[in-house]
Amino acid sequence: MDNLKLILAVGETIAVEFKRCGNGVGMDTYETVCSFLNRFGGDIYLGVADDGEVIGLPPNTVQDIVINFVTMISNPDILFPTVYLSPETIEYEGKQIIKIHVPPSSEVHSFKKVIYDRVADADVKVTATGQIAQMYIRKHKIYTEKRVYPYVKDEHLRLDRLPRIRQMAINRHHNHPWKDMTDAELLQSARLYTMDAETGKMGYNLAAIMLLGLDHIIKDACPAYRTDALLRKINVDRYDDRRIVETNLIDSYEQLMEFAEKHLWDKFYLEGDARISLRNAIAREMLVNTLMHREFTSSYIAQFVIEKDKMTVSNASRAEKRDPLTPGNFVPNPKNPIIASFFRNIGLADELGSGMRNLYKYTPRYSGKPPEIVDRDIFRIVVPLDDSYSFDVEANKAHLKHNGNDDCALTEKSILEFLKENPRATQVEIANAVGKTRRGVQEAIARLREQGLLCREGARKNGRWVVHSTIE
Repeated sequence: MDNLKLILAVGETIAVEFKRCGNGVGMDTYETVCSFLNRFGGDIYLGVADDGEVIGLPPNTVQDIVINFVTMISNPDILFPTVYLSPETIEYEGKQIIKIHVPPSSEVHSFKKVIYDRVADADVKVTATGQIAQMYIRKHKIYTEKRVYPYVKDEHLRLDRLPRIRQMAINRHHNHPWKDMTDAELLQSARLYTMDAETGKMGYNLAAIMLLGLDHIIKDACPAYRTDALLRKINVDRYDDRRIVETNLIDSYEQLMEFAEKHLWDKFYLEGDARISLRNAIAREMLVNTLMHREFTSSYIAQFVIEKDKMTVSNASRAEKRDPLTPGNFVPNPKNPIIASFFRNIGLADELGSGMRNLYKYTPRYSGKPPEIVDRDIFRIVVPLDDSYSFDVEANKAHLKHNGNDDCALTEKSILEFLKENPRATQVEIANAVGKTRRGVQEAIARLREQGLLCREGARKNGRWVVHSTIE
């Protein structure tokens, strides 16, 4: 009952829908059933207003409502394919309501020959051929990277890149199997030249095109493919800098990393005795993920956007969960396992799941806040940015606070002693007297005021400092 109370308080979501059901089950209820089946599933509550107020159902109608509902969803002319659902009657504060749990389905369903999808808290008609295709891809977990293109030949690929790729693999593992393979053997080993299991045709697949294809071949296979890199710090309505990346995935990674290195601070950070580039570590995970795990057949344009307070990557995906991803609930699920394996072989990615862990490890050290990762039809990683934040400085502050550092206490004592003799001194004069920076003095004064040892009286220009006590 407490759970229902919370659901009513939160309101309608992508997985919760309220229906008044005053005159029986309305057609919009079946639209919601259809959209839930096509998305993540969800719960429908009959007898509840849109704002979460429990209206209730007349007790003598509940059984008829259940029977009519089950009859409708069992009719293939109404809902196709049909499903079996078991409505549950609930009593809440003396009123009866009906709960219908709709599980996600492995099929694409239609209501009266119209396909519906769940977007936020709305049921949306899906009519575009591309959108419908995406739903089938999502439902059947089709790996579009495996699609074979029998008319793509060697001359359509950058096979001249293979020596460099082979060396990258050797640099990662000295005795890598690709070391002694011919180019043809390497391509087959990497599963870039395969057989179409349905037609029996041999050829290069979409993974090969995305990894090694000439730019115009990539465009022919995936017309909407590109990554739009934008800097929006001053001109937020347009951009301050832009780079459109439309080449193969390996070169795309290098171009996007150059954009990140150009516009992001490379803050000092030590991990043990080794300096780690937090900027590169975070950007690498974000960019590798958006290149490896996107759905290339989608018309959605992937983006890498750097703003004043955050940077974001977004790309089309095949979502299986609706919750934000965290290390606690994350289960590795490569959208393009062939491409992901290729990236791991050449050292641009580590084992599955490591990118998630690295983002949650390094982002707080870079900006003081955790990242946000959400996998829906559009996959997003949002990393907060704070140019003024320094993990090194903050860690030192925490150390000083925890250990009562003598230098910190000595600075505060020197300031109090100086101000007892010079109550009208400016912060610059204080800094010169105690041998600290102005910012250091500001921080020390803030601590002293917080402890009640120091206060300020009078106007800003003509006021004076009043020392209430000294530090022993």
